[in-house]
Amino acid sequence: MSNIRHTPQAPTRAQALAAGERIDAHRHDDHQIIYAGSGVLAVATDAGTWFAPGTRAIWVPAGTVHAHRAHGHLDLHLIGLDAGDNPLGLDEPTVLAVSPLLRELILAYTRAPHDTGAERRRLLAVLRDQLRASPQQPIQLPAPTDLRLAAVCAILHDDPADPRTLAALGVATGAGERTLSRLFRSELGMTFPQWRTQARLYHALRMLADNTPVTTVAHRCGWSSTSAFIHVFRRAFGYTPGTHNRRLRGAGNQGLIPDPSP
Repeated sequence: MSNIRHTPQAPTRAQALAAGERIDAHRHDDHQIIYAGSGVLAVATDAGTWFAPGTRAIWVPAGTVHAHRAHGHLDLHLIGLDAGDNPLGLDEPTVLAVSPLLRELILAYTRAPHDTGAERRRLLAVLRDQLRASPQQPIQLPAPTDLRLAAVCAILHDDPADPRTLAALGVATGAGERTLSRLFRSELGMTFPQWRTQARLYHALRMLADNTPVTTVAHRCGWSSTSAFIHVFRRAFGYTPGTHNRRLRGAGNQGLIPDPSP
């Protein structure tokens, strides 16, 4: 990432981002929790892209260079924590499950970012406890560095419905199946089928945020049927694409203020 902006303090606030709006690459000296009350949030780093619908939040450790992108109208909630305050003990970006209680705590805490009263301090203490109890979710697309692996990943990003096997993709990119299989495990920490499923889910979330019908999303992302897509989506996110769409449309603007700075 070039032109990296340094904002020492990670802000705590709520703001709205329009569909397609971006916050360019930057870093903080603090940790940050990023949550989208509506829409789908994508957070990109040099290591890959993390993505989160409304039941997930993204933990960004202090010093991590990252950029944001909104898919659909985004109700964005940001919480900054001092670099010495790491309730999760995590040193790399991580997607966290957001329970209904944690969601309400995040919304309440970002509503009055300048409040320094005792009630707000107690709210933060409960929020930190809930963060520690939040399961981590592997909703990430790691970024390849090997050129052969990057070529395969680029093909599937361009067309997530591409049905070719790893062997066939290897022929197209001049790499052997065994080599590519090893690279997926060593560089990206997952098998080729696992990475392809993650890529398809990422593109599915983007399409759903753009109001693309569920059947069309299933077809464009390479699932054999709409029911197969619904099954994989529910297993990954805990609810169906239809429920996801209702959440995207129903959250609405929760008193958020437009603010272009991260």
